Amino acid sequence: MNNKNKFKEIAPLIIVVLLTALVVAAILLRDGEKNKSKILYGYFDTVTVITDYGGVSAEEFSDICLTVEEGLKYYHRLFDIYNEYSDTVNLCKINKLAGDGPIEIDAELFAFLEYCRDTYTLTRGEVNVCMGAVLSLWHEFRSDYSKGAPIPQTEQLSALYEHCNIDHMILDRANMTVELTDPEMSLDVGAVAKGYAAQKIVDKLKDKGISGVTLDVGGNICLVGEKPSGDGWITGIENPDKSSDQPHVMTFTASDTSVVTSGDYQRYVTVDGKRYHHIIDKDTLYPSSFFSSVSVVCRDSGLADALSTALFSMSYEDGLALVESLPEVQLAVWVTPSGEVLTAKDMEYYDE
Repeated sequence: MNNKNKFKEIAPLIIVVLLTALVVAAILLRDGEKNKSKILYGYFDTVTVITDYGGVSAEEFSDICLTVEEGLKYYHRLFDIYNEYSDTVNLCKINKLAGDGPIEIDAELFAFLEYCRDTYTLTRGEVNVCMGAVLSLWHEFRSDYSKGAPIPQTEQLSALYEHCNIDHMILDRANMTVELTDPEMSLDVGAVAKGYAAQKIVDKLKDKGISGVTLDVGGNICLVGEKPSGDGWITGIENPDKSSDQPHVMTFTASDTSVVTSGDYQRYVTVDGKRYHHIIDKDTLYPSSFFSSVSVVCRDSGLADALSTALFSMSYEDGLALVESLPEVQLAVWVTPSGEVLTAKDMEYYDE
């Protein structure tokens, strides 16, 4: 997909995410303790909102924002699948050289790809960064449907899926190389990249002793440490039914954790009354239809991001079993197409 088509797809998303960020901020403002806030644009094709509740000085807040922006810029470039950069070997370069042998990469990218492979195992194959061939076709459809682009067909998708085998991504730690042995395969890390990057940035802020700050990276909420009062932030799970007068399906109080939601109500097109969104089920190769949204509360934003995507394409029973096996997860919330709200774990929450 060229950059022009890519922008056509993400422009509405940026508007939606910005509005979502403002809604989340309104919930957090119930305590009346907001101090400073800054909005960053463009990284990971979304909007990031940095908010301080700890009452730091303007100079300290500027340093916090610089740390966040530098981290977002670094990981955005490293994980970019559309653009190459002269000073780094990134995912776009790896995809371009698929089938051409091993490629030497830096330690940070290698660690991320190892994480992606581990996430594939953890989620029982639901999060597969080697699904680029299939996901690219769906990207193109959503971008060009207004011009009459046809809905991808099963035969076409099945043929592309033959090039999505994660075993064909060879990682060699001794030589710090990656090789895509199938020349038709490509990486797409949209299910994990934003959460992974957000957590790396949170870790860096904590190393600096920062607390009392929230990050909203395109709807991936990171609550850094605690507020000076010791209370948690009041946080809401957005209602995927935009026609409802109930904006959130529940709220809860949390601190030092992350909240990530995957839903069918942001990146989608509607054709003949059917919604085609961006979360693709590996079993059908079509948009998943189990739920309208899935939210995960977990200290690690990367894990929360991956799990919210994985659970979206699993039955509630299978997803519940996965969540219950992971002590890191504090709360999981499923919202069905009929509006039923299902939960796992025993974190205290409040129905709206």
